[in-house]
Amino acid sequence: MITLKYFRGDFFGGLTAGIVALPLALAFGEQSGLGASTGLYGAAFLAFFAALFGGTATQISGPTAPMTVLSATIISGILVTYDGNAAHALPLILSVFILAGLFQILLGALKLGSYIQYIPQTVVSGFMSGIGIIILITQLLPAIGYNPVNDPEVIQENLPMAEHILLDKILSVEEEQGLLVLEEFHETVHQAQLITPQVIQDEAKGLAGRQSKGVIGSLKFVPHAIKNIHPTEITLCLTTILIIYLFPRITRLVPSALVAVIGVSATAVMMGIEYTPITPIKAGFPSFHSEIITEFDITSVFPYVLTAFVLSLLGVIDSLLTSLVADNLTKTQHDPNRELIGQGIGNTIAAFFSGIPGAGATIRTVVNIQAGGKTRLSGMIAGVFLFIILIALGPMASKIPMAVLSGVLITVGFGVIDYKGLRELLLMRWSDKTILLTVLLLTVFWQLVYAVVIGLIFAAFIFMKKIADWSADKFTLETFVDLNGHTVALNTIQGPLFFGNTQAFAKVIRTIPVDSKYIIFDLSQLFYLDHSGIYTLEETLQHLTDSHEVYIVGLSAPLQRRLEKMNIIPHLIQPDHVVENFEQLGIEQHTPISKKHLQN
Repeated sequence: MITLKYFRGDFFGGLTAGIVALPLALAFGEQSGLGASTGLYGAAFLAFFAALFGGTATQISGPTAPMTVLSATIISGILVTYDGNAAHALPLILSVFILAGLFQILLGALKLGSYIQYIPQTVVSGFMSGIGIIILITQLLPAIGYNPVNDPEVIQENLPMAEHILLDKILSVEEEQGLLVLEEFHETVHQAQLITPQVIQDEAKGLAGRQSKGVIGSLKFVPHAIKNIHPTEITLCLTTILIIYLFPRITRLVPSALVAVIGVSATAVMMGIEYTPITPIKAGFPSFHSEIITEFDITSVFPYVLTAFVLSLLGVIDSLLTSLVADNLTKTQHDPNRELIGQGIGNTIAAFFSGIPGAGATIRTVVNIQAGGKTRLSGMIAGVFLFIILIALGPMASKIPMAVLSGVLITVGFGVIDYKGLRELLLMRWSDKTILLTVLLLTVFWQLVYAVVIGLIFAAFIFMKKIADWSADKFTLETFVDLNGHTVALNTIQGPLFFGNTQAFAKVIRTIPVDSKYIIFDLSQLFYLDHSGIYTLEETLQHLTDSHEVYIVGLSAPLQRRLEKMNIIPHLIQPDHVVENFEQLGIEQHTPISKKHLQN
């Protein structure tokens, strides 16, 4: 519910959060590979609509480091498919972002928001540290003013490959047109003669740009970068970093990142320093990409469904962790499922206007609360503020040096790393340590999407192994002689009976003495039974009921209904052999067997 009761606090909270978001939005947009403006689009739309429809009153949403790094990976991969042509690749890129937003809406509608607690901390820690390291490595080149696209040595090295690529394009087109035959070879020669040295040069530049993307690409060009350090650019970057870290010692009333971006950029412009600016930001409202709907092609989007789902999950984790921080500060309780719906709506709408995806941002949310924000109106005001900046000051923001935004991102990279998790590595069990390091290394050097998936699978297998080992020790077998001199075997199952421990259960069953007349299964402490467990129990009963009298004690009503649906009761064991407790158990002439006697 939107109310004006706290308008003054919401106004200043939203305004302050918007000011904090501005330099980060520009930096994340540039980091994504689509340009600084896309960061502003994402920040403005997401902040407004996530606040309007979300479930955390004081949450400020926008592009975040984890979401941006994963988005940059997606963008880079799609651009490779389209030979670096951003205009042709953009509809597919935005379709993947929209799909991620729709997944978030679906997760919220299915009320799965509370399941965030089942993501292991080791996976989150390894992923966050990996994200921080990726940001630091990928900012090495722009921080010192190096771009392989402008390096004559790199361009010269890529010319042969550029010629090969251009020729391959000609042959591909001719194959589609049915001209790839010897009789029409003169057409191939004619098309090749139309390729000018400038076209080859441009292709070589595009190839160099694609080669420098990501961690491996950045590291590959470090030797070239060291030979081409630009003192001016690295000075701008270092000055930005120093201001961000030192300005809070003077005052925290103004965001240090904003001071750094405005101060260093204005100084560079006034002094006429030569530098590389960020990608241009056009003034005015962003365009709506209707072609995402009108030219939608499911076959092109389908390979990216898993990627979109992982992107949505990352946004879920990012947002709900921030919601918990907001709850602690405001002593309120967020609605996780509504929050997911709000985030999904915001990301979906932002993508239609070229905005990169984001999530609830912890620092911006804390700033909003500290400045007086109390309702969802504060987040909407932050979004409106960013819209105004976008519409009115776009060309002015385009003068910001690339090295300045690199400085901002470097501080973000250092801030994202989970130092607490890394410090505690030596204290962790080998399993937790392995999960954290595996996720970290896969995140940095392979694929963020697979890093999270593999980390979760690895953690799940380790957990199941631990539970299986623990519960296997809880399968006990006692034998005793009842009042009539008959041998009785009492099998007690504590904990779960599931696919991970069925072999251990079967091993215990094989130790039952063959001369036991009665076999009693104590299931009063069985709290989980999966289909593998039911199947194993069914096989056990089929084997035992032929030569023994079998009783079940303490079976819960839900589990009994499941066994009845599977026809285990009454097909294998009669209903009168299923009793609630030992006091109801009668063997032979209804002679009662007490619990105390069973334990002797």
